[in-house]
This record gives sequence, structure tokens and C-alpha cells, in this order.
Amino acid sequence: MTEEEVLSEFRNCEALLEGHFKLSSGRHSAYYMQCARVLMDPERAGRLALALAQKLPRELRGEITRVVSPAMGGLIIGHEMGRALGKEAIFLERPTGTFEFRRGFRLEPGDKVLMVEDVVTTGLSSREAIEAVEREGGEVLAEVALVDRSGGEVDLGVPFYPLVQISFPTYADDEVPAELAAVPVTKPGSRKA
Repeated sequence: MTEEEVLSEFRNCEALLEGHFKLSSGRHSAYYMQCARVLMDPERAGRLALALAQKLPRELRGEITRVVSPAMGGLIIGHEMGRALGKEAIFLERPTGTFEFRRGFRLEPGDKVLMVEDVVTTGLSSREAIEAVEREGGEVLAEVALVDRSGGEVDLGVPFYPLVQISFPTYADDEVPAELAAVPVTKPGSRKA
């Protein structure tokens, strides 16, 4: 899929939102990519996962033993990546603020993990999820995401393969432009910022 085809998928289901948003990273933006909307259609979710799988080098795909995604945003695309790669897909949760495996999910010693996210902005959640996998004895080989909001600037400590890179401006609390500050803020993400 080309970048324009991916963005078209978002536009077609009203998943590219405009307004004033407080992102999961704690930063503010005039744009929000609502991946839950783009993934609500199973056919579309499958197409996007296949496109993501095709971005991975062939030798890397062959090494992956498990797909892991952080809840909440990574659940659907993580499951679809598991299907696309023919691997089990499990997820991490943050019941007390720190990522952990629950529901009987666990890694086998030496599991080679593909981390799957919906959107990466600062990479904080991704790095925390990678640390959780390492604590459990797994090795994260790479990460994929539908959207890289950092415009290619984020460093996750592992190879990163986003389906699309965008660089909508984001702002710290004390940097929000007056015209954006005048718009009521919405916090659509799943993380308390």
C-alpha cells in the first residue's frame, strides 16, 4: 500500500480527526488518527496488517515466534498481524500503570517478538512495552505500527517499520498555540496523560 492509499483508508472511515486533542503522550495536536475506527472493519484491518507484514524483511518475518501488542490501541492490529504472520498474538495490559502480561499470557524463554502498535508518537508506550517483554525473557526483534506520528524521528531501540509516517505538529502543555488552545480539548487515547 502506498502512503496515500493508507491515508485514504483513514479518511474513508472518518478516522483522521481535526480539533484539539491531548494525545496519549501528553502532547497536544490539531489532528488525531483514530485507529479504532480504521480497524473496525475486519476486511480493512486485514488489508492493513498484510501491508505491514510486507514491510518487514523476509528474514525477520522468519525469526518471529510471537506477536505482542500493548492494550488498548494495539489489540486489533496486533491480532491481525498474528493472523498475517501465522503466529500467536498476545497483549500487554497496564492495570496499575506498568505493562504486564495477564489472562494467562506468557512468553517462552527466548521468544522472538514482533511488537505491534497502532500509533507511535514519542515512543514512550512502545519502549515500556519492549521493557516488559524483556523482563519476561523475550527479545523484541522489531516493531511495526500503522502510524508513525514522529515523522521518522522516534528511536525505539529496535528496527521500526511503520505503514505511514506523518508529522503533524504536537505541543507540550506550555507550547499550545492560542488558536488551538481556544478549541475545547478532547482526549481520545487510552492512556492517562
